[in-house]
Amino acid sequence: MTAVRRAGLLLLAALTLCATAVGPAAATGYRYWSFWERDGARWTYATQGPSTARPGDGSVEGFRFAVSEDSADASQPRGTAEFGTICADTPAVGGRKRVGLVVDFGTTADAPPGEKPPTRRTACAVVPEDATAADALATVAKPLRYDTNALLCAIGGYPARGCGEKVTAGAAGGTSDGGPSLGLLAGAGVVVVLAAGAFWQARRRRND
Repeated sequence: MTAVRRAGLLLLAALTLCATAVGPAAATGYRYWSFWERDGARWTYATQGPSTARPGDGSVEGFRFAVSEDSADASQPRGTAEFGTICADTPAVGGRKRVGLVVDFGTTADAPPGEKPPTRRTACAVVPEDATAADALATVAKPLRYDTNALLCAIGGYPARGCGEKVTAGAAGGTSDGGPSLGLLAGAGVVVVLAAGAFWQARRRRND
């Protein structure tokens, strides 16, 4: 293999490295409260929001705070979720319904910077028969916070800030803006400079 060809291949490899360095660094998700409905012994992701869902007497609704890419990736509420356990000490009341609620504030890894998730809680809400899941939640987990698009942003005041913000996972489990590291870019840049120099030196020797 000639010196020119070797230098040319080195330059091509360096340019490929540089292109890789500036490409996507990690998957992107969103930090938000997901809404779930209990179906027998399992959770199902709700097909409508808590402000429109109207659970019946004996239902169990769940809320989980986490970083997820979409509904298929969303984390389910953890722990006990049986209506008979949650509402065991709450007698039925005529003209009203009982709704079991599971509020899972998630893990420290999913918490916004500087915040610590409260302990998971369950509660039995006694509400009018036409009440929505949001109405039931408001009776046991105030304060609630919504954005201008009626997206549920906080339950029990958690988190204190933010609402469905984009989060890019970093290599160490933190967050970043998704860009390449300066070290990687600098290293790729040095390789490109060296490869380009070798390429042009080889061409010059060939032409002399």
